[in-house]
Amino acid sequence: MKKSAIPAPIMKESLIGQRVRKPDAPDKATGKTRYINDMVLPQMLIGKVLFAGRPHARIMRIDTEAARKLPGVHAVLTGQDAVGLKFGFVRDNVALKDKVRCEHDEIAAVAAETEEIAARALGLIEVEYEDLPGVFTPEAGAREGAPLVHDDFPGNRSLHFEFRHGDLAAAEAASDLIVDNVFRPHHVTHCCMGTSCAIADFDHNGKLTIWTQTQYPYNYKMDLAPALGIDPGDIRVIQPPVGGAFGSKLDVYPYEPIAALLAKKTGRPVKVIYTREEEFQASPTRRAAIIHMRTGCTRDGALTFRTADVLLDNGAYTSWGPTIPVIMMRTTSGHYRVPVVDFKAQAIYTNNPYAGSFRGYGNVQTTWATAQQMDMLAEMVDMDPLEFRLKNAQVSGETTPQKSFLRECAFVECLETAAGASDYSRKHKEYAALRDAPGRYRKGIGLASSIHNAGGAKIHKSDGIGTILKVDDYARVTVITGASEIGQGIDAVITLIVAEELGVPLEHVTLVNNDSDIAPWDVGVHASRTTFIAGNGARRAARKAKTQILNAAEKFVEEPAGNLDLRGGWVVRADDGAALIKLERLLRQMHFQAEPELVMVTDYYEPRSEPEGAGHISDHSAAYAHAVHVAEITVDTLTGEIKVDKVTVAQDVGRVINRMGLEGQIEGGIAIGLGYAISENMRIENGMLRNPSFRDYKLITAPEMPEIEMHFIESDCAEGPYGAKGISELPTIVIAPAVANALYNATGVRIFDPPMTPETVARAIHEKRAAAAAGGAAVRRESVTA
Repeated sequence: MKKSAIPAPIMKESLIGQRVRKPDAPDKATGKTRYINDMVLPQMLIGKVLFAGRPHARIMRIDTEAARKLPGVHAVLTGQDAVGLKFGFVRDNVALKDKVRCEHDEIAAVAAETEEIAARALGLIEVEYEDLPGVFTPEAGAREGAPLVHDDFPGNRSLHFEFRHGDLAAAEAASDLIVDNVFRPHHVTHCCMGTSCAIADFDHNGKLTIWTQTQYPYNYKMDLAPALGIDPGDIRVIQPPVGGAFGSKLDVYPYEPIAALLAKKTGRPVKVIYTREEEFQASPTRRAAIIHMRTGCTRDGALTFRTADVLLDNGAYTSWGPTIPVIMMRTTSGHYRVPVVDFKAQAIYTNNPYAGSFRGYGNVQTTWATAQQMDMLAEMVDMDPLEFRLKNAQVSGETTPQKSFLRECAFVECLETAAGASDYSRKHKEYAALRDAPGRYRKGIGLASSIHNAGGAKIHKSDGIGTILKVDDYARVTVITGASEIGQGIDAVITLIVAEELGVPLEHVTLVNNDSDIAPWDVGVHASRTTFIAGNGARRAARKAKTQILNAAEKFVEEPAGNLDLRGGWVVRADDGAALIKLERLLRQMHFQAEPELVMVTDYYEPRSEPEGAGHISDHSAAYAHAVHVAEITVDTLTGEIKVDKVTVAQDVGRVINRMGLEGQIEGGIAIGLGYAISENMRIENGMLRNPSFRDYKLITAPEMPEIEMHFIESDCAEGPYGAKGISELPTIVIAPAVANALYNATGVRIFDPPMTPETVARAIHEKRAAAAAGGAAVRRESVTA
């Protein structure tokens, strides 16, 4: 065998913190990626769903005879085919309904040779309904004698949460100033570019293979099984490239068991795919809420207490949406030093669409309230909002009332960095002084901040991940991980980490993570956990492989393993970089020696975190992070239009792993948060969605995106991979209240019910000016007690 030429010394060059593109980027950019929408299996049928199109009704009669007789139709299913097959967080949902509880309830489903035939079959199904009185707000659903959405949930009550800490009465008495407001964050939806789709196929042994865009393939099997009446072990989940998720794929939704039930009935693969209108009507939403929040402080600006009484619009079924108080209370009780806390939340069934998980998971709604109240209190005690926040900011080593331990807390650094880079304090004072100056346009600047779990969150029994890593005879590395890639970039992160540890080129690392029959277990993509959890798993596995390789190298290069390293595809002497043996040559010698070795390792990483304890007290994440956004805006006081000119971001990231991916997460998170703040709104009237299209829903698009200046604060997290923390949710959480505070700075009006549309802002400005012209006090959309 020809020996490789010995290169010059190879010095250590780290990939950590570099800009690394996603491995799948070229295929996505050139259109080669094959999404589930593109997939066609042999003999595949097309499934379509008949939706109720009304919010609350009894099904008096359903006649499917004409649809069954249509040529090309292979199956027609109704609620009679899914009796008892309940699923969902509290087992209150079923794939096909025997009663209508919301507009998008699935009444029947067909499988046919083509989409056109399936659509014609749906039109032949006759259904007679008896419409019932509905409840369309949580207040209405909670009233005594309100119509019941589910007979077995008295009072329309779904999940309930409470947390109390300290003596509230004493804290109120010690408060010099109290703000008391009601905030009404609204329904929005995920707007994934790829619409919901699933393909189901049973083999001759009764095992189901389902291709679906789920974010949690392993727990998904457990959640899907009750909807089909089969064993979770008889389900194989294959995850094609995902056309967007943002939390929307963290549950089982009816179209998935419908595809499986049709496949079982016909004995052929069945594909169910939503149109864009169906996607708007049937996909999960961000939870709408009514938040009654009170916060107190002393005259010198020290916070004394905070209470939050939250009423959640549960919608017709219980997915993950009503569980968001688990995170809402963490922000209510932490982030700032709040000695006394009283939090309670009740989810109420309504005949509205139901909510799932959505990026920010309740913290978007909570921070919308807390960040505005911090500005309001600062004004009342005549302090600069930055100074007020710094006075109350938590620091490293503190523990929140719920026992979240802030081991590395860079909150103060984030505040000072974002405010300093944007010249916040000077501009804030200057713009406030110009509120009543002549002219149509006003400038404003606003600051907001929040905290979020950054090392996963132990909401399941385990928050761990399995990793399998093998290195072949040519030094090509295959990583089989439970971590799902949904567009967030974990493929680039794991590739980078493994290449860093094993000293191989990035392109020599291949990721396998799309098949539940192959990859090891993971809890799923959520809770800003994947870089932290999967990154640690990949690093640990790579280090095990490296140890095996260097131990084997000892006998071939006559150097102790402790003196060796892997760099540039070679085994080198660590201190001077001298190349000793090419890695692939060593691997072949290990393989073909008298006692052969293959480099194949496994790892299971479980983070240091605690399950949610009694009374919601636990250190539920292995790390916590903070972010501060400063939004600079221009307001057209005639039309009410808000133009966001610039956003200055300071975020505690622990350590930058892939700078390109980190920048992309910040930009994408801000786009979602800005839509929530100023334009996006599901217009639901008496349970019916009135704007199920991109044209009328009003997403933020590229021309509306502001200049973004990013500052990454590296706090070196003790447990994170290379010190990294999870980062993806905070950019969505913080931006909306920063814009709201900037609006107040510019105009003196506050909007508590998002979105801050031109119409809403113009009306508020007009009311303020009308009141001033009439000699009255300026309009204030908050209640304040002193």
